[in-house]
Amino acid sequence: MAFNVSEFRANMIGDGARPNLFSVSLIFPSNVTNSTAAGQKLTFMAKTAQLPGSSIGTVPVFYFGREMKFPGNRTFADWTLTIINDEDFAIRNSLENWMNSINSHAGNVRSGAARNSNGYSVDANVIQYGKTGNELKKYNFVGLFPLDLAPIDLDWGSNDAIEEFTCTFAYQFWETDTTS
Repeated sequence: MAFNVSEFRANMIGDGARPNLFSVSLIFPSNVTNSTAAGQKLTFMAKTAQLPGSSIGTVPVFYFGREMKFPGNRTFADWTLTIINDEDFAIRNSLENWMNSINSHAGNVRSGAARNSNGYSVDANVIQYGKTGNELKKYNFVGLFPLDLAPIDLDWGSNDAIEEFTCTFAYQFWETDTTS
C-alpha cells in the first residue's frame, strides 16, 4: 500500500480520540465517612485513569509432543487512579476510612457494615468524551474496592506543586456497550 495522507485523514474519525477528555464517577459505600462529598469531588480530582483492558488466558494441552493452545478464562487487571489532593483531604480520608472498614489497622477485622461485598464494593464509571462533549465510550467497573493507597511524598523543595496520590482498585469485571 502506498502512503496516502488523504486516505489516512479520511479514516481518522473526529480527528482522533483525546486522552484528556474523560471523567470518573465513583459512589463510595454509604458506611464510609463523608462518602457523598468525596464521591462528588472525585469527579473533579481524578487526574489520570485508564480505559480498562482484559486478558484471556490459555490452556495448553499436549498432543503427541505438540502444544495446542485453547482459550482459558478472562482476567481483569487492577485499575489505578491518580488523584489530586487539596487541603480538606476529603477523598484521601474517605479512601482511608473505606479501607479501614474492609480491614482495620489495629484489630485486623472487617467492620460490621462491610461484612459482605455490598458493604465494601461499589460500581464506578470512566467515560471518554469527544471534542464536542459527546460521550464516546463508557465503562462500568462492577464490584470495585480499594487495594492500595499510595503514600504522598512531602518535600521542602517542592514549590509550586499540588499533592497527588494513587489508589489502585480491584473489581470483578467491567461492562460497556460492546459487552453483554
